[in-house]
Amino acid sequence: MTAPALEAVRRERLDRAEATARLAELGFGWADLEEEEYWLDEVVAMDADVYERLERAASSLWAIFDRTVRYMHGRRELYALTGIPPILWNMLDGLELPPPGQISRYARFDFAVSLDGGIKLLELNADTPTGYAEAAAATPWLCRQAGLRSPNEAMAERLAAAWGAERPDAVACAAYGSHAEDTGTVDLLARHSGLELRKLDLLDLSVDDGVVLDGDGAPIRRLFALYPKEWMALDDGGEALAYAIETGRLTLFNAPHAILLQSKGLQALVWGLYELGMLYTDPEREAIESYLLPTYTKPLFDGSYVSKSMFGREGGSVKLYGEGGGLELEDKDGFDTSVFFPTVYQRRADLPELELGGSSYRVLTGLFMLGGEPCGLLGRAGGLITGNTSHFVPIGVKAK
Repeated sequence: MTAPALEAVRRERLDRAEATARLAELGFGWADLEEEEYWLDEVVAMDADVYERLERAASSLWAIFDRTVRYMHGRRELYALTGIPPILWNMLDGLELPPPGQISRYARFDFAVSLDGGIKLLELNADTPTGYAEAAAATPWLCRQAGLRSPNEAMAERLAAAWGAERPDAVACAAYGSHAEDTGTVDLLARHSGLELRKLDLLDLSVDDGVVLDGDGAPIRRLFALYPKEWMALDDGGEALAYAIETGRLTLFNAPHAILLQSKGLQALVWGLYELGMLYTDPEREAIESYLLPTYTKPLFDGSYVSKSMFGREGGSVKLYGEGGGLELEDKDGFDTSVFFPTVYQRRADLPELELGGSSYRVLTGLFMLGGEPCGLLGRAGGLITGNTSHFVPIGVKAK
């Protein structure tokens, strides 16, 4: 390829006040956070052929991860290897796995897409991905202003189909009504689902004799929650919540088995099975070699690598090591969950560098999986580690 895989679009800047108001109407109401510009008034264009390859990569990896979860289901030594808290093992073993490709109906891959078109998976958030409003509401509108195609236009329809299969009767997040990002995400998911849903604060929920109750004492039977399932091992009510799910009194979305996809330890398991010549077909092995980074549960690298918690989020716990093995950079802003969960070690793949608005940023490419299908780009611009202080930047696709 001659043109770079990603490049900044040259265009006139939008009137920020007008654009921010319009984005809020669409469902993205936190373009500015605490007087800081979270949304960068820039647009990144992706080469059309690279986007097609990215979709194929995501579809291949989704099938590989699904196969791997089915292989590990019921094998408790693999639960331990991938950091799954023991308090969840009975629940995972006692519940039937969802259909193929549907273990999580709402997920997001995060890729490093290099300027020369290389594609490497960094991680999969298959449990509680945020960034939906940025991708589904803001990105299509911003791409239209820049004259770019946005595959994100289909996200609302795909989300409605996925949730139509699950049909939750309530959605929840912590601090609903006061935490702007999580509240806005839950609100937009509910709007796009087309369902009549109760919107709840997780902190108001309780469990009584295996039944989950809302703040008014009404039972909840089917719940989508922005609640990381690994926290059931740490929260005071976690064991009671796991019991409610295990006994069928509560159906939780994403499905409980999404935690098996969520663990970064799964990538170490996939890579180990690949090296042993087990489980995968020849095309799957080609996809693993092409798109996955070698990942282990011990630091076995001679060159540069990354360490991170198996259940780290927003850059928390990430450390970057250089060619000589010395620590070069670590995240100081996110919560370091490696104090609770095991660590994985992954060959380092730095994010591409772009100049946006006169400053240099590293750009992370997210790709949502809705109902098992790739749908929806999410751009994040920050440093070598994409953490809480990173910005949202829309990514569109060039015409062929």
